[in-house]
Amino acid sequence: MSYESVDKLQNLLADNVFSYTNDKKKAAGRALGTFLEIITYYLIKSWKLDTFAAIERPLPEFANSEITHNVEFTLHGHRKIGESTYESTDIPISGSTIVKKLNLADSISKQKSVMLIDKDNVLRNACTLLSNEKRIINSYVDSSENSYSVYELFSKPFAMFECKRVGVEEGSKKGPQTIEKAKQGSYVARTVSALQRIRKSNGTLAGFLQKSETEYMIDDYYKLLSNVIKSEEKALLENFILTIGVVSNHGNWFTSENPNKELKVLAQSYDWLIFLTDKGISEFITDLLISPNKDYSAIKQAFQKSYSADKKGNVFTKVKMDYSSDVALCNYFTKNISKIENWFNIISPKNKTLLDLKKELSVLSKKNWESIYGTN
Repeated sequence: MSYESVDKLQNLLADNVFSYTNDKKKAAGRALGTFLEIITYYLIKSWKLDTFAAIERPLPEFANSEITHNVEFTLHGHRKIGESTYESTDIPISGSTIVKKLNLADSISKQKSVMLIDKDNVLRNACTLLSNEKRIINSYVDSSENSYSVYELFSKPFAMFECKRVGVEEGSKKGPQTIEKAKQGSYVARTVSALQRIRKSNGTLAGFLQKSETEYMIDDYYKLLSNVIKSEEKALLENFILTIGVVSNHGNWFTSENPNKELKVLAQSYDWLIFLTDKGISEFITDLLISPNKDYSAIKQAFQKSYSADKKGNVFTKVKMDYSSDVALCNYFTKNISKIENWFNIISPKNKTLLDLKKELSVLSKKNWESIYGTN
């Protein structure tokens, strides 16, 4: 079964999964938003960037730390401080268990009360053991290897991902909140990085970056962006954040010949704006939730468990994921990464590919962030 129209998929989910709710199509739309976040996270994971990631962290505005914004994912410079393997008999694995096993009491004197893997075999992605103004200590599960690792992340990220999806209300041509959500995303993208955008009178973008109290850099925006990514200078990197917007849906945001106003607002604000196509989310849902083969049946089971009328909790999100479902998702993304990367269209910058974004993130991840931010 193939569904090229996501609206048809949303109706299918509404009728077959969410029929017990008061507004079944709205509930199905929210689930589609969750799928966008899960796809984005497992794409990050397939790029071997998950141990740089924090989830739903408050991100301060540049030079205005009193105002913060929660975004789906941020990527931070890091250093490994421990790792361990485990057996099934070791589950559940709590934060205090990790601290004790890896002798991290000196580094984490008052860890958060969290479960990396709970008694119901639900794991927490990017599980935070400690956070303060200077650092975050996270633990990450590698379910394919029965292992976990602990990393210290610098609190300032080098990149951020924000996911936006808005559905069309039944009987309407356009969802009433689309432009407001576009403006929200645009505001965050424009305010968190030291590299700032200036619109010139001819319509092109210039970039502005302050190096010191008396020294400034002004150039074509994307030329300056490229120079910052290539640089090793502390003055250029320490407050720079690569901003990435991931959007979906589907007639509401985008037509190939005539991008909607909402998409134009987002495209002029993010360094990268990538669009998850109808074909992409359709294949994700068909392959994993509607008619999965036996290798991926755990994903469908976790989804059904999370969205049934008698559900007790959601175990199919970017934060909490059923353990067997995580194994299957990692396997699916590894085997199908070329196909998955083709699920996305690049809206901006022009003439770039998803592999270019992957390379930029890889370059940033390898910077000597410890020398930039100092030891904690």
